[in-house]
Amino acid sequence: MSSAFVKEGESGQLKDVAPNLGALLFYLRMDNGGTVIRDLKNYYSEKYGRDVYEMSDGLTYALNDEQHWYIILD
Repeated sequence: MSSAFVKEGESGQLKDVAPNLGALLFYLRMDNGGTVIRDLKNYYSEKYGRDVYEMSDGLTYALNDEQHWYIILD
């Protein structure tokens, strides 16, 4: 599909967001039409072996070994 058919702002992917919380929050805000998404809780997860971030959008995010953000699906 040509990129001409993709609306501005839809071309970015979660895995391309810089590996810091500020960049994730900015991406989530833009991805949610300007709605502010907050970090509700962050902690080290023994299950996943990494820091995880529970957000106000109802999803939990973490950085993988390559420093790319992903959504944790339980």
